[in-house]
Amino acid sequence: MARPRQTLLSRERIVEVAAALVDAEGLEAVSVRRLATELGVAGPSLYNHFATKNEILDAVADAVVAQVDVSFFATHGWQDALRLWARSYHAVLSTHPNIVPVLAQGPGRRPAALAMADTVYGGLIEGGWPPARATHIGALMRYLVTGSALGSFALGFDEDPQVYAERYPHLRDAHLLAEHRRSVDEGAFELGLETVVTGLEALKNGVLR
Repeated sequence: MARPRQTLLSRERIVEVAAALVDAEGLEAVSVRRLATELGVAGPSLYNHFATKNEILDAVADAVVAQVDVSFFATHGWQDALRLWARSYHAVLSTHPNIVPVLAQGPGRRPAALAMADTVYGGLIEGGWPPARATHIGALMRYLVTGSALGSFALGFDEDPQVYAERYPHLRDAHLLAEHRRSVDEGAFELGLETVVTGLEALKNGVLR
């Protein structure tokens, strides 16, 4: 009698399934037991590839970052490179918002995240920024991109107009924001990005002190 086929297990397959769980149900959905069930294997077999759940989430986070296009720093000036990279980063995180809390902790030892940080920092140095300022800019851009992906501003207001009618007169149209989520949220990100880049350019040119 032929032996039953066993499920082939790899780091890549574990990360793929874990990423799908995070996207669909959030970080709390990921556990060794749940992953083993989804993968059709015994739980202990996952420990041949990852020691802890946090290692799995780190790998998921790094797989997401690997989707961000950082090539612009080799082909554009620092201003346009920042804009294009930030938009790519924002687009990727908007597709995978549930992993953002892990990314917001910083790159740690994740290869793709460190490679992205190295490229951005190097591009800023090549663009003429001193090391300390390049560090500040990298941090600022991370705050802008990850912050914008943590949640929707437009969806943060109740859709009942009576909530605002009497006590909050300046918010009388807040109940309409959800209907315009994309234009509100994307518009806010673009405004923030352009304000940051033009402000940095003015700072570099000595217009601002």
